[in-house]
Amino acid sequence: MPWSIHFFQRDESDDAVRSVPAIEFLDSIPAKVAAEIHAVLDAVAAAPPPSFSGGGKREAMHDDMAGYFEVRVQGGGMNHRLFCVLERDAEDLGGSSIVCIDGLSKPPRTAAHPRDYRRVKRYGAEFQKRRTVLE
Repeated sequence: MPWSIHFFQRDESDDAVRSVPAIEFLDSIPAKVAAEIHAVLDAVAAAPPPSFSGGGKREAMHDDMAGYFEVRVQGGGMNHRLFCVLERDAEDLGGSSIVCIDGLSKPPRTAAHPRDYRRVKRYGAEFQKRRTVLE
């Protein structure tokens, strides 16, 4: 059975405007790249995880970022990453789900800045605490 796809939404006690970091990221990149990221998410949800091999477009993260996976797409001379968590059998989300947390873009063959990873982890911890997603 396919997994659901959700987008983490900040709780008003943490952010008065209740931003959705992953959507803000997707809106900031070229439409063609965002469409490819959505296609990868759909393929991962349909597989379902962790069965989806990814073909280099979905990679589990390691070390400090263990527990996250990233959707990886290139376009416009940049590498684009959407960071997600897998929530198996999450009753509060209506079942097994992919939760999109945040994203970043970086030049090819460069490391992401540690502050970007800290932001993703901060939003991930906020999601785990509040369990808020875009309705």
